[in-house]
Amino acid sequence: MRLSRRNIVFFFLAFLALLAALALLAAALLVRLGTSRPERPLPVLMYHHVIPDGGDCNDMTVTASRLRADLQWLEDNGYTTVLPRELAEGRDLPEKPVLVTFDDGYRSNYELAFPILQELRAKAAISVMVFMQEHCADDFITWAMCREMTDSGLVEIGSHTYLCHNLGERQGRFEPGGVNGVQRDPAESDEAFQARVLDDIQLSYDLIEENTGQAPALFAYPFGLRDPEADALIRELFPVSAVTYPWTADLAQGLHALPRYTVTMDRTPEELLKPPLFFRLKTGVKILLGRETVPAQT
Repeated sequence: MRLSRRNIVFFFLAFLALLAALALLAAALLVRLGTSRPERPLPVLMYHHVIPDGGDCNDMTVTASRLRADLQWLEDNGYTTVLPRELAEGRDLPEKPVLVTFDDGYRSNYELAFPILQELRAKAAISVMVFMQEHCADDFITWAMCREMTDSGLVEIGSHTYLCHNLGERQGRFEPGGVNGVQRDPAESDEAFQARVLDDIQLSYDLIEENTGQAPALFAYPFGLRDPEADALIRELFPVSAVTYPWTADLAQGLHALPRYTVTMDRTPEELLKPPLFFRLKTGVKILLGRETVPAQT
């Protein structure tokens, strides 16, 4: 069936109206979330692996020079890096605090990132998958490295669980539609969930305290996914926890499930902390379509 020009124009205008409505809904959602004007703003930046300059990057890596440039930009624009413990202890914070975090505990956090932190006197938290420290995995930091960085006063070691980052047969990979991280399998008994998840979280806490001399203050949720039953233990053990939602945390809402910006070679702190309207609208549309999740207000 051939459409008349009038019908084509009608459908085109209807499509534009739909896009406009989605944009308005997205903007309204972002306003409701308060992402533009948090009462007590705390940007939280998330990095993973750092590689030497000239290497090929993906969404999990930045080069050493980019990390240095990022930290220098923060300093030049009035930001002061803080540690989770400083948040938990209720210390007086600088005018523009920022929390820099690294997930997983890659060896590059010690070999490449730590010297930059020392050079710029910047602070960061590294949340480790404790199984890797216990088994001295070559690509991950050792307990000796953790102690050296902790003793510097610039780094805190946080938990990214022991094995719950899908470290079994899935080798750390996310499984779409599956049970990931600390999520509970609906078919799982209380005893099985206790052994697989809750005991795992407790073990990670105990081993970090034992091997660094400092109880961890930060828990970073694997894949940013939460579970109500796991949340209860995490709140009991860790004064600060973090997820991966792309907006600025509001300390007025508490210290748990802090949203974080994922920093990549294509997404600098400058772009993330001063997002254009298009970025905000795109984020809102993703939420409406179910591709981003609205964090619980805690």
